[in-house]
Amino acid sequence: MLKKLGLLCASVAVAFAMNGAEININDKDLEVGGYVDMGQIVTSIEPDTVLLGVKYLKGDESHSDFNVNDNAYYEANFLMQKHDVYTTGLTVGMGLKVNYTRATDASLGGTRYFASIPVGVVADYQLPADAAMPIYLGGSIYYAPEVLCLNDAKNFFEYRINLDFEIIENGRITLGYRSLNTTYDVNTRSVDKNYNHSGYIGVKFQF
Repeated sequence: MLKKLGLLCASVAVAFAMNGAEININDKDLEVGGYVDMGQIVTSIEPDTVLLGVKYLKGDESHSDFNVNDNAYYEANFLMQKHDVYTTGLTVGMGLKVNYTRATDASLGGTRYFASIPVGVVADYQLPADAAMPIYLGGSIYYAPEVLCLNDAKNFFEYRINLDFEIIENGRITLGYRSLNTTYDVNTRSVDKNYNHSGYIGVKFQF
């Protein structure tokens, strides 16, 4: 069911002429995502300022706190951003997500379902290096307290950092690190379980 939901989200993104796509991998994990530039659909919105996206992450237990991790992480996200703030080469954004995963682990007392609506900030800075290709340093932080959590979720915290090399126009190679920490409410106890903490290499495209 959830795999079908993920495929449906991806199909919707393609139907609306997806303006960005990325894939990140390492030896164990696979992450794919895409976003739609609402400025290309709604003429009253300035292009590349309001983005709607989806993401799918299949993480391995070797990069998590779970003994067995055979469940995927799903996400739909909304981001508003501003480019070249004060002509510094800095892009900043604010957004929110709706995410979902589930886990079966002895410490959780069986199968638990996690859903939250984290809010956060995103930044991307073009380094002022005199190089043949542009280099960008980026990162993001998202957090959902208990009031923004659903099902068995207690809180959610995610951070990412990445270094991108634009080898062709609108095409980047990225080196990154991510950490997605999920806290479950288990019989009035808080149980922290990191869904995925790993480095990765990937590609990003804008079109």
